[in-house]
Amino acid sequence: MIRLSVDIGGTFTDVVLAREEYLHSTKVLTTHQDPAYGVMQGIDDVLAQSGIQAGEIDLVLHGTTLATNALIERRGAKTALLTTAGHRDVLEMALENRFEQYDVNIDRPVPLVPRNLRLGITERVASDGVVLEPLHEDELAAVVEVLRDHEVSSVAIGFFHSYANPQHEIAVRNHLLEQIPDVSISLSSEVCPEIREYERLSTTVANAYVKPVMETYLHSLNASLRGRGVAADVLLMTSGGGLTTLDTACRYPIRLVESGPAGGAILAADLARQQGAAHVLSFDMGGTTAKICLIDDGEPLHSRSFEVDRSYRFKKGSGLPVRIPVVEMVEIGAGGGSIASVDTLQRLAVGPESAGSEPGPACYGQGGTRPTVSDADMTLGKLSVAHFAGGKLQLDGEAAAHAIVRDVAEPLAQSKAEAAHAINQIVEENMASAARAHAAEWGRGFSGRTMIAFGGAAPLHAASLATKLKMDRILIPPAAGVGSAVGFLLAPIRYEVVRSYVSTLDEIDFDVVETLLGLMRDEARAVLASAGVVADVEEQVHAYMRYAGQGYEVAVPLLPADLADPLTWVAAFER
Repeated sequence: MIRLSVDIGGTFTDVVLAREEYLHSTKVLTTHQDPAYGVMQGIDDVLAQSGIQAGEIDLVLHGTTLATNALIERRGAKTALLTTAGHRDVLEMALENRFEQYDVNIDRPVPLVPRNLRLGITERVASDGVVLEPLHEDELAAVVEVLRDHEVSSVAIGFFHSYANPQHEIAVRNHLLEQIPDVSISLSSEVCPEIREYERLSTTVANAYVKPVMETYLHSLNASLRGRGVAADVLLMTSGGGLTTLDTACRYPIRLVESGPAGGAILAADLARQQGAAHVLSFDMGGTTAKICLIDDGEPLHSRSFEVDRSYRFKKGSGLPVRIPVVEMVEIGAGGGSIASVDTLQRLAVGPESAGSEPGPACYGQGGTRPTVSDADMTLGKLSVAHFAGGKLQLDGEAAAHAIVRDVAEPLAQSKAEAAHAINQIVEENMASAARAHAAEWGRGFSGRTMIAFGGAAPLHAASLATKLKMDRILIPPAAGVGSAVGFLLAPIRYEVVRSYVSTLDEIDFDVVETLLGLMRDEARAVLASAGVVADVEEQVHAYMRYAGQGYEVAVPLLPADLADPLTWVAAFER
């Protein structure tokens, strides 16, 4: 097969064309006004390199940070939340905890939906799905007027216990589509049909917030590919490390958060297995962010929860929580485009603000004037003028040096080289601190680990970061600059389905479990079938279990043949 892999980052768009063992790759600056334009530039480049015609491509694989950026930069759709009356402040109350115990000026994430667009509707369903209070449909007319008056383009609907009985959410959706046919709607019973109200609502709101943006982009990209003669199916990389269809991605774009970094983790895991490295640290540093992931026994850490846009340096609980399958990693604003500045106390800071691709670092010659990590690398002689980005960008060393001298060296009374070195040291220490916090959060260490470094900037900083983390082995793979896009080529087609059925083990109804799993299996297989997969399917089942009275579960793998035997569940949980 001839496969095309595309990864859109904050600074560069990477395109890889794979035919048997041969790879053709390119990097182009991301075009933020129309990301598909940059993709087409990259495709034209690799087709010219390879001599392959667009119509010969068999499959297109795509990952992007656009959903993540829309959440972080608050560039999503104008969104409303419809929820059970009396509970519209769940988003703001969150978990009612303090992620930083002693900070009196604690900065909580601002909800994606303002309070005046969080609307309560009278209804109530019990945790077992029994309707306690019927839906008051007479209240919906006033809701429609509010949505129209505020020109809301996307609506999240999340009622109490809708994971057990979604009939009220479905009824409200049907009513809205009759009155406002062009509004985008996300149901919590479809996006995140799980217990725990806050996380379910937060995930559904995030999905609704990015859905119109991502639908527009994905359909535009698909049309552009067809216009260029690419007739192949398009599969999207998800945050969990698998591939899914374009239609599924349009319905649940929240699953695309961290899709690019997930590709990098897959590449690192594959290399770890090839090299027989039992314990690995994956280090992916691009133009905008750096991503760090721990990989043990050839498998990256996985989770069913993720926080977007942590407002408090690496602190768990300070971001917007989303309940999606995700490759667990830490991501910080530390990339080649991270901007260096000196504050009024003569302290040097680097990032998280990035020059991105527009205008980019000063050395790119695209109009950027502020000093960045790439400018420091340029000044220290780490970048090849002739071969940077395949020779497509003519680097401007004088502009880089001028920016560093003006904004860093002179304010700190340092030489140009000292200032450039200081910028590198700060960004590397930021990454080391993030790695330490992430490892501690998961009870892991760095001793005996191999660092696998890829991404446009990671190989330049790998040795220094490894020294700070007391690691002594570094592996830099071929095609490191487009590592995430190469990782997409290794990813399986995969879809994960979750449902909540709460019971103590001695009272569990295994017939209900089997029925529920059958419905989940049908849903997952339907997605795989739409991607062309009908055979050679592997199924994995996990039960989320805890001791009675505990608040957090352990994901316990179970074999389908053992699902009717409670003793097997106990043994698996204890193991």
